[in-house]
This record gives sequence, C-alpha cells and structure tokens, in this order.
Amino acid sequence: MAKLVALGAYFYQAVLALGLLLVVSNRLPSAEFTAYSLFVSIVQFAAIACFEWIRFACSRFYPGPDAASETAERATLTVEFLACCAFCACGGLVAWLCGVSAPLAGLGAFAAIVQGGSEIHLAMLRFRHAFRLFSRMQALRASLLAAGTLAGAWAGADFAHVLAGMTAGYLAYAVVAGLADRASFGAPMRWSPQATRRHLAYGGVSAGAAVAAMLAPLGLKAIFTAMLGGQGAAAPLLALDLLQRPFVLVVSAIHAIRYPSLVQLFDRDGDGMAFRRELGRYYALLAGFCTMGAAAVLSLLALASAFLIAPELREAFLRVAPLITLTALARALVQTLLPTAAHLQRRLGAIALLAVIDSALMCLGALIAAGLLGGSDVAISGGAAAGALIALAGGLLLLRLLPFEPQRLPLVLGLGALASAWAVAAWFSDSPALAAAAGLAATLIASLPALPRMLRWLAQ
Repeated sequence: MAKLVALGAYFYQAVLALGLLLVVSNRLPSAEFTAYSLFVSIVQFAAIACFEWIRFACSRFYPGPDAASETAERATLTVEFLACCAFCACGGLVAWLCGVSAPLAGLGAFAAIVQGGSEIHLAMLRFRHAFRLFSRMQALRASLLAAGTLAGAWAGADFAHVLAGMTAGYLAYAVVAGLADRASFGAPMRWSPQATRRHLAYGGVSAGAAVAAMLAPLGLKAIFTAMLGGQGAAAPLLALDLLQRPFVLVVSAIHAIRYPSLVQLFDRDGDGMAFRRELGRYYALLAGFCTMGAAAVLSLLALASAFLIAPELREAFLRVAPLITLTALARALVQTLLPTAAHLQRRLGAIALLAVIDSALMCLGALIAAGLLGGSDVAISGGAAAGALIALAGGLLLLRLLPFEPQRLPLVLGLGALASAWAVAAWFSDSPALAAAAGLAATLIASLPALPRMLRWLAQ
C-alpha cells in the first residue's frame, strides 16, 4: 500500500507541474517565457552537475546491509553534499564574474542546491523503504514550488517576479524538510574516505551520463532559439517542457518503487531466477507504461491545446508536438530502461557511452534536418526524433548484459496502442473532441489485456 501511495505522490507532483507550466506559459509574454524555460533548464542542469553523483551513489550503496552501514553511508552522504554546496556556490560566483547579474547567479545557485539536496533526501527515504514519509515530502515540495511560482507570476507578468516566487518556494521546502525529518540529518559526521572513493567512482560516471543526457534538451532548446528567435522558439520550447513530463513521471515513479527491490535482489542473489523475473517485469513496466502514455498524449494533443495553450502559440505547438512526443518517449527508455543492467553491474563505460551517444545523435539529427530542410520547427523536431530513435535502437545491445525473463505482452500492446492513437489523431484531425475520445478508447482497448498484471507488479 505504501508503494501505491508513493506512486500517487508522483502523479500529484506531475499534475501540479503540468498546471504550473501551462499557467506560466499563458501568463508570461513569449520572450519572458523563453527566459523562464531556459532558467529552469539551467538550474536542473546545475543541480545534476553538482549533486547527481551523490544521488546515484545513494541509489546503489545506501542503506547497505545493516544499521551500522546505514549510519556510515548517511554520514558520508551528508559530508559530500555540504562539499558540493560550496562547489555550486563557486559556480554562481563564476557566473557573476562572467556577466550574469548577481541576483540571478545567486538565486540560480540556491535553487540548484535545494533541488539537488531534496533529490538526495528523497532518494534516501525511498531506499530505506520509508515510502510514506517520502510521499509526503514529495507532495510538499511540489506544492510549495508551485505556490511560490504562481504567486510570483500573479504579482507580475515578467521573469523577475516568477523567479522570486520560485525561490521562495524552494526556501520554504528547505526549512520544512529540515524540521520534518531530523533523523536523516542527525548522523554523526564520521566521514569515510573509502565510501567517498566508491561513491565517486560509480556516482561520478553515472552523474556524468545524466549531465550528458541533460545537454540534449538544452542543446535542442539552443538550436530552436538560434534558428527561430525568442518569439518563434516559444512554442517548441513549451512543447519540450510540457511533453517530456508524462514520461518523466512514468519512469520516475516506476524506478522509485521497483528499483530498490531490484538492487537488493541483485546484491543478494546475483542473476538468480527471482532476479531474472523481477528484471523482466521492471523492463516490461517501463516499456509498456511509456508507450501507453505516449498513445494517451497523442490522443489528447489537439483537444488539450485548444484549452490550455495560448492562442499565439497553438498552431506551432501542434505542428511539433507529435514529433517531440516521440522524442520524449525514446529518450525516456534510453535513459532509464537500457542502462539498468550496466548500473547494477557498475559497468561505467557502458553507462557513459550510451548517454553521450543519445545526446549527440539527438542534437546532430536536429542540426542535419535543419540544414537539409530549411531550419523550420518541424524539420528540427523531426531530426531530433530520428536521432533519439537511432540511439534507442543501438542501445538495445545493453539488454544482453544481464539475463531476464521477457514479458512481451505489455510492450506489444503498448506499441499497438501508440499506432492506433496516431492513426486516430490523423483520421479525426478536424474534430479534436472526437479524436480525443476515439484515441483514448483505442488506447484503453489495446492496453487492457496487460493492465491488471502490470498493476499487480507495481504493488508487489
């Protein structure tokens, strides 16, 4: 039951994030929204660059086999986090020396610290199976950040007010988290150099892969902005920010509630039958729910955009949305499903190579398509989708690293749902409401035979 509550917290966070993005995109002028979108991406990139290696180390080594290892790992993680806070603050100083305004550099560094620290704290809660507290803190973070950002947008329709509100939300969460879970911050500060070396070896490469993965959307945003200008890039940037969220929700939720058990099984039994069965189900859950989610997104695009997307952005948004949905689907699987075996076996070279190839192919595809087809938003989006699909096809080789019991039905039905939704959306393109109803019905009918068993796997 606690795992299902944790799953609900992810959905709550996703709904709030979606609503927040839509409100801000309607509230801010196009150029101001472009600045907001780029700032959020840069903060996420900074948080990953500074702190993601600690979160990856936590996901692989914390809490360990017993209470003593849990205390030692927690103390080491805390010291590592404090050291990285200083590094992040230095990054803000460098940004200021390079010409970024002092408030923007300082607030960006602070936001990156709170975001990175909250991800580490939430990971610690998950991997020690404190799912109820995890759910509350996850929901609280989403609520405070949304409330602060909306308050800033309401106070003034410009980037400065939104940034001030966002920072207030981050600050409120930091204070509440310190008060709500004092046990996580009360370990004796007995730093273990051996543990830090282990964390750096595994976490550093894994975080480097995450940074490389973050470079892809940042690079694609830069390509859109350079070729289309701030005004013309607003709709594609909104599509990028909006349409990747369902897939981030799916893979994050499944990873949060199933991956800790997978790690424990692998460390205890190696590639025994119980592990092979669990790994096959984990793959099936990721692939099945991602493809089914993509089908639902395609079904709702036209109808949702009529109500939720600003009129001046709507036409361009609908042009690029299907291709960006396909890109987001492919990259969700590349980043989460394909490197699972490499993470479990700590095959650092495979993790890094997959991330670099994924990012390079997506941006290279966008640039090649823009050069060949004139630099339109559709050409850039199509090239990015082609690059992401090529990376997905090549990365399938990593599945051979560990044996697993294949569970083909969820993937087959998910792909059928995706094809059906795409066909229905094209057939009823003149009637958004009919396209949504028929597409969702086709998605449900195609997915229904696999859904009960997938939900049982989630709850185990």
